[in-house]
Amino acid sequence: MKVLVTGAAGQVGSELSRLGTKAFQPIGLSRDDLDITDAAAVARTVERIQPQAVVNCAAYTAVDRAENDEKTAHAVNVEAVANLAAACANFSAALVHLSTDYVFDGKSSAPYREDDPTGPLGVYGRTKELGERAVRAGAPRHIILRVSWVFGTLGTSFVDTMLRLARKRPELTVVDDQIGAPAPAKAVAETLRTICLGTANREDLWGTYHFSAEPTVSWCGFAGQIVKEAERLGLIEQAPEVRAIPTTEYPTPAMRPLNSRLNATHLARTFGIQPPDWRPHLRAYLKSLRPSP
Repeated sequence: MKVLVTGAAGQVGSELSRLGTKAFQPIGLSRDDLDITDAAAVARTVERIQPQAVVNCAAYTAVDRAENDEKTAHAVNVEAVANLAAACANFSAALVHLSTDYVFDGKSSAPYREDDPTGPLGVYGRTKELGERAVRAGAPRHIILRVSWVFGTLGTSFVDTMLRLARKRPELTVVDDQIGAPAPAKAVAETLRTICLGTANREDLWGTYHFSAEPTVSWCGFAGQIVKEAERLGLIEQAPEVRAIPTTEYPTPAMRPLNSRLNATHLARTFGIQPPDWRPHLRAYLKSLRPSP
């Protein structure tokens, strides 16, 4: 199965591009390779490669910056997605699109299901929700996979930020009323591969799915796990105290959903994908940061 991966320089896209097998042949393109906001370029590329599926891992993900840069966020998260959907429809390719928990307002007391009403709180979530609409309108053969709290080996994730601060400060203050489950980029990529292969000969699996890892944790709890493991592995001399604070004490330009939990039952029933434990993935990533002996 030939699969075109956009956003191949990002956390999930880079992992997916490395998962090639005889049955699954990813062709990863970064922003430098393909500007997905250019409709003509997208059409030419899909026509040239003739993939069976396009997996869109590209997105404008700077949540706070988006509040003052809505034009760019809309171009990448909405207009570019419409370009991909049109190209997929024109050249008989399926579209697998990565979305986010930020399409919800976070006010529910339960993990969000795929059919729960959306209600994004800011520009990032709003453009991602509009991107989902563009997928549904333009590509009848599609999968939308919503994920939350992705961390991986590329870019600057929450893990990297906590490590940097832990080396400088005796105390870290982290919000404790935003809850979710960290999503390892590698596990998300493996899920995308399974979805692509699963839909290769099936026409009844299209739609929206949620990916979630386990266990549920707050940002403060996640930070505590990070510094604890980092100390055990010798990445920091002594783990700082991690103090819980409410979101009201850490104002940001963009509002975040307090509840980022996603119900992944539909994904498990349809594709047999069970929520992974994020803690071994965190441990493996931190081990990779240790200098070679």
